[in-house]
Amino acid sequence: MEHRVGGIEKRDITGNIDYAPDNHQHMVDTRAKKVANIAEAIPEQEVFGDNKGELLALSWGGTFGAVRAAVEQMRESGKLVSHAHLRYLNPFPRNLANIVKNFKRVLVPELNSGQLSLLVRAKFLVDAKGYNKVQGKPFLVRELVERMTAMLG
Repeated sequence: MEHRVGGIEKRDITGNIDYAPDNHQHMVDTRAKKVANIAEAIPEQEVFGDNKGELLALSWGGTFGAVRAAVEQMRESGKLVSHAHLRYLNPFPRNLANIVKNFKRVLVPELNSGQLSLLVRAKFLVDAKGYNKVQGKPFLVRELVERMTAMLG
């Protein structure tokens, strides 16, 4: 039960400093598995609208209100647009892969340079399109409706 400080990696179980490459790989894999297992404890992702369709607007953070209002307007005009607002990013909800793959197009409006759209594209191998705004101002519902309309053709 002695406390040990230092070293880039500790041996599994004992906590002794261990620089061996095999141990380092084992510990990296162990930590990644712990994070992945958290997905079992978080709720499944909910979808506003249909569970499949033409366009999914995938949002997170402060974009919720504008994205939801834009999706509501699109649905009122008869468009097959749905909305999923993420509350968990690492790990993603365990059913997110199935959700994004059920839509022909995925739009990811972000108030940054597009980090979420990059993650979604890489993790789920879908052609998620980022719509980025880095002006220190929120999205206007009108501009989101225009982008969604353009994506639908």
